[in-house]
Amino acid sequence: MYDKEKRSTVMRNIKGKGNKSTELALIAIFREQGINGWRRGYPVKGHPDFVFLKERIAIFVDGCFWHGHDCRNTHPKNNEEFWLKKIGGNIQRDKDVTWLFINRGWTVIRIWECELKRKNKAMLDNKLKPIFEKLP
Repeated sequence: MYDKEKRSTVMRNIKGKGNKSTELALIAIFREQGINGWRRGYPVKGHPDFVFLKERIAIFVDGCFWHGHDCRNTHPKNNEEFWLKKIGGNIQRDKDVTWLFINRGWTVIRIWECELKRKNKAMLDNKLKPIFEKLP
């Protein structure tokens, strides 16, 4: 367990962009499945992790803790009010961004970090179906 100062330093160093472990895991899955034509880090409002421009598909890979997934069923005990507000804000922003893309005529796929594990392959394959259906 960290003291308050050390925890603050650790949390400050966590960046919301370029979450390499999750994005690289999804890239490996794309390659394994023969999925091509994606772009990573495309500069559009909402900042999807991957886009398929021609197919108008936006993919977001969301960290379970930061985006409020209930797979872990753990919540910080220290500074609980702050974390509930922070994660709640992330959840609302995710909904707003999803709505924005859908209204632009895009298909939105949100993948949870935990779904990238091998044991969840069937669930992930099901989420990726829109890509399989739209690609030549």
